[in-house]
Amino acid sequence: MSYDTIRIETDTRGVSALTLALPEKRNALSERMLEELTDAAGALSADDEVRVVILAAEGPAFCAGGDLGWMRQQIDADAATRRAGARKLAMMLHAMNTMTKPLIGRVHGNAFGGGVGMMSVCDVVVAVREAKFGLTETKLGLIPATIGPYVLARMGEDKARRVFMSGRIFGAEEAVTLNLVARLADPGDLDALIAAEVAPYLDCAPSAVAEAKRLTRALGPRIDEAVIDDTIDRLIAVWEGDEAPEGIAAFFDKRKPRWQQG
Repeated sequence: MSYDTIRIETDTRGVSALTLALPEKRNALSERMLEELTDAAGALSADDEVRVVILAAEGPAFCAGGDLGWMRQQIDADAATRRAGARKLAMMLHAMNTMTKPLIGRVHGNAFGGGVGMMSVCDVVVAVREAKFGLTETKLGLIPATIGPYVLARMGEDKARRVFMSGRIFGAEEAVTLNLVARLADPGDLDALIAAEVAPYLDCAPSAVAEAKRLTRALGPRIDEAVIDDTIDRLIAVWEGDEAPEGIAAFFDKRKPRWQQG
């Protein structure tokens, strides 16, 4: 499969950079990008030459979240189309989360909504100190549904509840306290810290690493088909309500939604 929205480059050591490559859209998660990321996760997992995967991005932002144009189409679509769209996001996250190779997040800029979900499926995240984050779905009348199981698995319920519903923006230092980010870097040091995270894996037996990763998922919070289906049902219910159409319309109209004061 040829890719339009992402890029994969693998060096002689077996270290693959999986790069979100829509900088002009701040790497927003479009339907095409979801499809390509799902395919890439499967291909990288199956490639015996790949030892480690680095999830990176081009442009000023890491990932702005869901592509609002695509989300607007979902609002206007019938129920079956909405469900299919939600499932594409859910299955992309599932594919990334169950990738057999270590997945290291290189977060050089801001991440919101689905971008936080992408960080949450990484095994470790290194971010620049200047980066900002937020689960901003509720500002648009939506909920962080399909990313929710991964965010909760990463943060824990107690910490997730600090930021899961309010839509507030938080900085990189708080992201560390929330378990979203493991290490902070100045921009000039980011690649060196990523290299330090990669290096130990190259001394480990690849199959043992894969089995150890599978074990963490088996022992960690349950994220199975029933959980994924429940998140899709909850998202569809919100899309079919009054607030999501209002929130997304307000964004495109450059006005405040009716629930915002002032």
